[in-house]
Amino acid sequence: MTTIISDTETQADDRESDQHARKSSSHDGTALEHSNAQSTRAATICVVGLGYVGLPLAVGFARSNYRVIGYDVDGVTVDRLQKGVDTTGDLSDDAIQDGDISYTTDPTEIGAADYVIIAVPTPIDDDDRPDLGYVESAATTVGSKMDPGTTIVLESTVYPGTTRETLVPVLEDASGLTAGTDFFVGYSPERATPGDEEHGLEDVVKVVSAQNESVLEDVATLYESVVDAGVHRAPSIEVAEACKVVENAQRDLNIAFVNELSMALDNMDVDGQAVLEAAGTKWNFHDYRPGLVGGHCIPVDPYFFAYRSAREGFDPELMQTSRQVNESVPDHVAEQTIKALNQCHKTLRDSRVLVLGLAYKPGVGDIRSSKIGNVIDVLREYDIDVEGFDPFADDDAARESFGIEVQERLSFEGFDAVMLATPHAEFEQLDLEAVAGELADDPALIDVTGTVDEDIAADAGLVYRRL
Repeated sequence: MTTIISDTETQADDRESDQHARKSSSHDGTALEHSNAQSTRAATICVVGLGYVGLPLAVGFARSNYRVIGYDVDGVTVDRLQKGVDTTGDLSDDAIQDGDISYTTDPTEIGAADYVIIAVPTPIDDDDRPDLGYVESAATTVGSKMDPGTTIVLESTVYPGTTRETLVPVLEDASGLTAGTDFFVGYSPERATPGDEEHGLEDVVKVVSAQNESVLEDVATLYESVVDAGVHRAPSIEVAEACKVVENAQRDLNIAFVNELSMALDNMDVDGQAVLEAAGTKWNFHDYRPGLVGGHCIPVDPYFFAYRSAREGFDPELMQTSRQVNESVPDHVAEQTIKALNQCHKTLRDSRVLVLGLAYKPGVGDIRSSKIGNVIDVLREYDIDVEGFDPFADDDAARESFGIEVQERLSFEGFDAVMLATPHAEFEQLDLEAVAGELADDPALIDVTGTVDEDIAADAGLVYRRL
């Protein structure tokens, strides 16, 4: 049952006594130690930041019979959670009330925790440099409220060195305590995949690291109690920090290759998708497909690595080139749309395009880092009228973010072209003949990810283009 924390609530006597014993025993210059799983599960855990990473983490620990405090500075988010509403769309209203979990905006509650897990955003600024403002702010709050003996684990994506060079000094300044003696730190990169039911917290190997071996074993034991897939102990905090950004930088590079390939083959008038299907018959060919690269990880993490590497005097050129290629894809999609409209003998300033899918990936409603906005901006430069529809995204938020009209009920009536941008499962069963019948004469279909069969589209009377 969800608990709404008030200033007058206190821990149960037995839990409070156990917590005091745990913290007192750790305040002697040594790291926390657990003699058995029972003492671990008696711990209280505070998750700071209740977004798409932090909330599933808090719920996961609560389901595993831990006492959990979910803290966030966003009063609207906390209010909805207290009322039993899943704010991520990835869990369920029942799930967020499952277990001994409390949601609060009161930072004094942090002091009740044996472990504090920080899972706040780490975006990049307008110059593509890491913005650690949320981490620093969270560390200030945690440091000012935590008790001696607390272990703090950072899960936010950062560049190598951030935990020791940024997090620890802020915690020490805010608390007046000393890391490694009075409190302890670890790092465990988040691997959350919104909209992917097969790769939740329990299903993906958890990489953990800490400032020394004792703390590492303590943190590993904690995560092993909730992660069925197991835990990988990294040899250092910096290794764990680097592995997170490298995971997504590798994906960015592979996607950049097929994106560049698709653009090159298009100029040769060669079917890029057919090329990938043919190449994929070889046993060691990696299956990546071209498309817009949005989200909170792949378009961001390479910048974290490149930033730190450049500080040490080495510019990772391949990584940076991959970013440039993927950032150019929205312009290419817009160009394909314009070419399709011209092929249909449409006047651009009189053309209307309906964009299907505004979220950054299928099965989710998150539009905050969707690259379709860049495509829309280019089309509007040519005075093309653009509307959108997304079965998952909040319509009002999409209108504000993209500056376009967003349909609440899907209608193709009178549009000159349809762009299938985000291939939600709901679009897989579209009757293309019926769609073409609603569209204006000589319509076009721009299939960004190659979801639709080209022959079926052609039979329906649609001019077809894809990456």
